[in-house]
Amino acid sequence: MTGASEGGRSIASMNVAPGLFSGSTPLAVRMRPRNLDEVAGQRHLLTPGSPLVALASSSGEQGAVSLILWGPPGTGKTTIAQAIAHSSGRRFVELSAVTAGVKDVREVMETALSQRDLYGQSTVLFLDEIHRFTKSQQDALLPGVENGWVILIAATTENPSFSVVSPLLSRSLLLTLQQLSDEDLGMLIDRAVADERGLAGRFALTDEARGDLIRLASGDARRALTALEAAATSVAASPQDAGEEHPTITGEAVARAVDRALLRYDRKGDEHYDVISAFIKSIRGSDPDAALHYLARMIEAGEDPRFIARRIIVHAAEDIGMADPNALVVATSAANAVQLIGMPEGRIPLAEAVVYLATAPKSPSIIRAIDAAIGDVRAGKSGPVPKHLRDAHYAGAKKLGHGKGYLYPHDAPLGVVEQDYLPASLRGRRYYEPTEHGNERDVGARLQKLLRIIRGG
Repeated sequence: MTGASEGGRSIASMNVAPGLFSGSTPLAVRMRPRNLDEVAGQRHLLTPGSPLVALASSSGEQGAVSLILWGPPGTGKTTIAQAIAHSSGRRFVELSAVTAGVKDVREVMETALSQRDLYGQSTVLFLDEIHRFTKSQQDALLPGVENGWVILIAATTENPSFSVVSPLLSRSLLLTLQQLSDEDLGMLIDRAVADERGLAGRFALTDEARGDLIRLASGDARRALTALEAAATSVAASPQDAGEEHPTITGEAVARAVDRALLRYDRKGDEHYDVISAFIKSIRGSDPDAALHYLARMIEAGEDPRFIARRIIVHAAEDIGMADPNALVVATSAANAVQLIGMPEGRIPLAEAVVYLATAPKSPSIIRAIDAAIGDVRAGKSGPVPKHLRDAHYAGAKKLGHGKGYLYPHDAPLGVVEQDYLPASLRGRRYYEPTEHGNERDVGARLQKLLRIIRGG
């Protein structure tokens, strides 16, 4: 049998690693670490004596604490669960909240109880995407977790405070996984190229291709290995590589395999700073199209969406401020949405926030006000708090004159009274100066009336 034909050549005749073509186990699965020592990243959770290490090294009740692993996709949640089960010799059962129901959970619990009582073997239940379970489904886990029938390791990409019921959360240890660094991803890629379980050294990988794979991954190990496998498959089927002992995976091959242009973008280099600078300046300049372009470049280059969301929040307060106070609400809502739903869906609320901010009226009055106030404090222009504003609730305060003469604004017909609030050395000092833009036009007019009463002007 000659095997299936690919580009005029028999696949059987190609010099390729096993598992590159359909019907085989994906590279990301084959390269899954067999123990915690092979896990990339997450060093903050894998120190000697940590709960994860203790659980993996003990087959008995010692260290048997249920865990909730919270982190972005591709950070090793499933890998850690399997490594713990295999390292400790425990029975391992895996369920997905996408397909499992209460009946499946109860069956696992009953079997786990039997295994423990009859054979003394404990069970690790790995439940992926626990945030997809309803409250009643999560409640079904409680008896097994509380009575020690199973050691639950639940994985979620969403904030457990919102997605996991309180009783289950209180009975488990919450561990937060971090996105893999470029160094971690590079190590995984190098291992996959050389390891017998991976490409087994049958391919050469250029530095450019390696860097492209790291950027494409955006901290996701599964994405990195999937792209590597796709690129290797593309190179293996390419006529120009026919007969080569070690076909070379180039940057062009990676781009061809994943069907997208690879941007020159270094998350730690000049391009990172240049693009984010252009992004913010486009929003400040009220050009939503330019802002969306730079947002798209960051997303496609694998920029951390949380970084983008933080910059949007800062811009809402710094460059828009009181001209449209709702801008900060929109920005923080977009950040929360990204945290809850992840990417790629997170691009939508990010884009909505960007368009809102770009088209909103602008004012730098807030940052100017707080920086001016901080400048005075740093320059030593503080002065004592006026006695009538000091705390008068503790014993002896009134004898010191604290609170004496304080006028309660709510007793006045207008809710405002003439009264000194600043220290004497700063009397009359102005920090906040509203502009005539957007909401601040009304704020400025109202503030003038307030200050005329407060300061007797």
